[in-house]
Amino acid sequence: MGRPKKRESYDDLAPFLTDLPEAARWREWMGRVEAVIFAARNPVPRETLARVVGSSCNLDDLIADIRDELRARPYELVFVAGGYQLRTKPRFAPAIRAAGGDDLRHAGAPELTPTEILAVTAIAYLQPATRSDLSRLAGREISRDMIGALKRHGLIDGALRAPEPGAPFAYVTTKKFLEVFGLASLRELPEIERLEDEGLLEMPKPEADLDAILFAGEEDPEESDVGEHWE
Repeated sequence: MGRPKKRESYDDLAPFLTDLPEAARWREWMGRVEAVIFAARNPVPRETLARVVGSSCNLDDLIADIRDELRARPYELVFVAGGYQLRTKPRFAPAIRAAGGDDLRHAGAPELTPTEILAVTAIAYLQPATRSDLSRLAGREISRDMIGALKRHGLIDGALRAPEPGAPFAYVTTKKFLEVFGLASLRELPEIERLEDEGLLEMPKPEADLDAILFAGEEDPEESDVGEHWE
């Protein structure tokens, strides 16, 4: 059995960088950070990027420069689910959908019914939440099939058994939920009063739009809404 491959660290890369002029070294750091994020299937934590550039690099300034360079590109660098990820901008979603095929994922959030939107939103705020909790909130039964659909989308998971008669599953949102809706953490969820004002936590209405609620108040919705992970 062969030895496990040694992972390169910043110390392995540093000798080459020390011979570069300051501007060229900064460009090299930018390239390496972008390459790591590009190659990753999931959001890349800040600690991982810090290992790539070392302590002498201001990672915040570096990320800002990468974002600035991507302004004219069809994709952008965002911080979601505890890490950095490259995503196509929302206005290109129709083109991605039109291309179709198994090689491209659908842009943005999966298509959800109004009741599914209500259910996943309620889980995000009430978690852990049982199916009975969701049915009481919705004023109608939330079926096992609906819960199964949300699980297939990867938006929720049955994390534990509730301390109730029958020990029903209690559901929580997943990291995929944060990725899909462009949230760094659950702390970025809007105030629940805003959802109540919009009618999203009442009986489901066809016009209820979770994206519009989550990103309400941003300066440029086209540039800040959720996009597709670009690989």
